[in-house]
Amino acid sequence: MAFLLSKTAMFSRSLSHSQKPEDPSFLSRRRLHIEPGAREKALLEEDPALKRFKSHKKSVWRLKRVGDVLTIVVVAGCCYEIYVKAVMREEARKQARATSEGA
Repeated sequence: MAFLLSKTAMFSRSLSHSQKPEDPSFLSRRRLHIEPGAREKALLEEDPALKRFKSHKKSVWRLKRVGDVLTIVVVAGCCYEIYVKAVMREEARKQARATSEGA
């Protein structure tokens, strides 16, 4: 029953929206495109005082690439160290077995 009531409420709400006139205040509430005002335009303009802090896309890309490469190298080094320790431990177990069986 609750489902039927909520469905009816949704249907009546959609009817009331379709019957409203298309005035500008209604459009802004629906978040449709409206032209920005003078303050918004001023905020979106490029500020010359902040230009020296602007990152350069190519140098940022290179720095990211170097970071990615260093991360891969460190992870590969860690994996290699784990592998070497596992192999050395296995060899030590084999030698311990061989000496205990030989004695």
